[in-house]
Amino acid sequence: MPAEPAANGVLLRVADPDGALAGVRLVLDLRLPPEQLEFRRMGEGFELAFRPPPVSRLEYLLELRYAGGGTKMITDPANRKQVGGAFGPKSVLEFAGYAPPGWLAAPADPGVTTAHETTIPARIWAPAGVSDDQPLPLLLVHDGPEYDTLANLTTYLGAGTAGGWLPVLRAAMLSPGTRNAWYSASPRYARALVRQTLSELRATFATTAVVGMGTSLGALAMLHAYCTYPHALDALFLQSGSFFTPVLDGQERRFRYFRRITDFTAAVHAGGLPVGPVPVVMTCGAIEENVANNRVMLETFRSCGYPASLHELPDLHNYTAWRDAFDPNLTALLRRLAG
Repeated sequence: MPAEPAANGVLLRVADPDGALAGVRLVLDLRLPPEQLEFRRMGEGFELAFRPPPVSRLEYLLELRYAGGGTKMITDPANRKQVGGAFGPKSVLEFAGYAPPGWLAAPADPGVTTAHETTIPARIWAPAGVSDDQPLPLLLVHDGPEYDTLANLTTYLGAGTAGGWLPVLRAAMLSPGTRNAWYSASPRYARALVRQTLSELRATFATTAVVGMGTSLGALAMLHAYCTYPHALDALFLQSGSFFTPVLDGQERRFRYFRRITDFTAAVHAGGLPVGPVPVVMTCGAIEENVANNRVMLETFRSCGYPASLHELPDLHNYTAWRDAFDPNLTALLRRLAG
């Protein structure tokens, strides 16, 4: 039976007519008390009535615990609505008032996407009919293929181009490679990104300005590259940045590169931003774990004279939330950069 309204929110059910299960737990990208996530045995199955957090949509999985031992993580078999994510599909609940962005269904220029051999592998998107020597802004995107597959990035760019509400531009969608090592304030990666990959792209494509874009660790890495090579980027679009600090993000201490990240963010907060401010637009889920460190980073940008903004969405840390924030936030930044 699918999820349905309940007196205190939402009711989820998992059938277990053969008694094969010892328990069921709701798995969210949100820290909640364990008792709020545990299903109760009800007849030939399990039920959980819960009040959703203040979000417009909620992605989740179910953890099944078997009577004979062992566990299994699955999507909800009673809920047909699923969404792709960085670690596979999840079930999703969409609450009253949520609507996907209108540009998903708008006429779009499909553009042309080609593989480009640079130090960091890249896929280049440009509107149909654009030549390499036509001077255009460049959107430099960490996790680019994932952004495209899971957040419809080129659909957004194509719809904006066709509708005239985005400037004509190119996008370089960079492969994440060894993501944790590359995107964790690595000087070696920043050097490869700016001094090699970006230089190679500029040598091939006439470029008027570069907007650095990334999410989570990819946002952190783009900020680190900018701080290391300030003249390489003309604007930043940072989503749910992993701007870890020891005080706010102690739950991440077991991450291998935690200290390298916190050393970098400490330096930024201590005055390490470049002197010449560039526009910065940030987005984040209003109750996700990274929201606190994003708010602190916003204040640091502003205290250093950067024209910076943070837009909090009623969602969590996922590609659909990042997609839903493109317009009007990325739209405004691209229009501003293009004049």
